[in-house]
Amino acid sequence: KLFAIFAFATCGGYSGGLRLSVDCVNKTESNLSIDVAFAYPFRLHQVTFEVPTCEGKERQKVALIGDSSSSAEFFVTVAVFAFLYSLAATVVYIFFQNKYRENNRGPLIDFIVTVVFSFLWLVGSSAWAKGLSDVKVATDPKEVLLLMSACKQPSNKCTAVHSPVMSSLNTSVVFGFLNFILWAGNIWFVFKETGWHSSGQRYLSDPMEKHSSSFNQGGYNQDSYGSSSGYSQQASLGPSSDEFGQQPSGPASFTNQI
Repeated sequence: KLFAIFAFATCGGYSGGLRLSVDCVNKTESNLSIDVAFAYPFRLHQVTFEVPTCEGKERQKVALIGDSSSSAEFFVTVAVFAFLYSLAATVVYIFFQNKYRENNRGPLIDFIVTVVFSFLWLVGSSAWAKGLSDVKVATDPKEVLLLMSACKQPSNKCTAVHSPVMSSLNTSVVFGFLNFILWAGNIWFVFKETGWHSSGQRYLSDPMEKHSSSFNQGGYNQDSYGSSSGYSQQASLGPSSDEFGQQPSGPASFTNQI
């Protein structure tokens, strides 16, 4: 939640500016302090300012180039909704834990939303990183000076007095990718709460149980087979010994008869 707050606060609350100086040959036509202010959502083509032309009292109306509002607004929107969902999920985890686990519906919804927000953080942070790069180029004082007709004349002196500070915008991009890492890493922990994870474990354990049971059955059959074969061998030997014991009875009876 904190990283989401930092992400949309550093981007959505930004306002900055630059200052230029145009020193004409005729000092009365010069303007040594030209302030150009811009802010979120960075519709730079709507930012206009007037500069001297160094040709009398005529003034030139200049506008910055570019429009990064789509990427900036998308990034801030993702951050705001991610913060709201995190806040709601925290309340559910604390006060409605039983309903959350009921019918496994809560964990499944949480898993799907976490995957979606991970994807949105990746897309939003990448888009805003590209948009910020365009903002830096469009607000570079050296690039802005090229838009002025007075600065195209070598006799006039145009300089950049103050450049915009972009540290907070750089921080917003960093927090955007940090949020992506956190949400993507949380996918596994949310997945473990779903029924998919437990059913997968049961699917893996069932074949192992079947294999072990079949192995035990095979050992039992071998033992029973061994015992039965031993019994049959003993049985076969029994009658032969009896027959062997009955053989002398023949000659003995013959002798008695003699």
